[in-house]
Amino acid sequence: MKVTTFGIKIWRALSVLLVVGALVWTYSVYPEFVAVDFNEAGMPKNYLGKETVFYIAMGLILFNNVVIMAIARQIPKIPSQLLPIPKRNEWRLQRDELNEHLTNWVYCLVAAINTILGLSFFSLATVNSSDYKNDVFDFAWLFYLGIGMLLIILISLPIRLMRPPVPKEEL
Repeated sequence: MKVTTFGIKIWRALSVLLVVGALVWTYSVYPEFVAVDFNEAGMPKNYLGKETVFYIAMGLILFNNVVIMAIARQIPKIPSQLLPIPKRNEWRLQRDELNEHLTNWVYCLVAAINTILGLSFFSLATVNSSDYKNDVFDFAWLFYLGIGMLLIILISLPIRLMRPPVPKEEL
């Protein structure tokens, strides 16, 4: 197993722990109605019941960790000629390496979504807490972090696949 594959699997596992732990903890500290929408001044506009927030969050977590992961498990079964990748003929000869890159990419996407969700749950709990004096604008960095992570992940695979694989006999 390559170091990057190992690192991505560790990140994915830790992100699952983060998102589940964040959901359980935040559910215990949410007020009965959770502010989920804010006006320009940072004041709450719309509220949802904490059970509704929990079920929406669980739906997102399950979709991310079950449906998207199921797609990752199907990657090796897709014929090479159907994959929309650059340098398809070169990659066809190195299918194991291609499968590893594609699977790692999906695992990174799942881990990033889990990380963003976990941090969002903590932020939502902090904004709705009476113990802290943070407002919604104190967590604007989370938007930029999430967009940055997703852009890096989405752009990295096409860039990597533009370089042809190194044949095993040259290694």
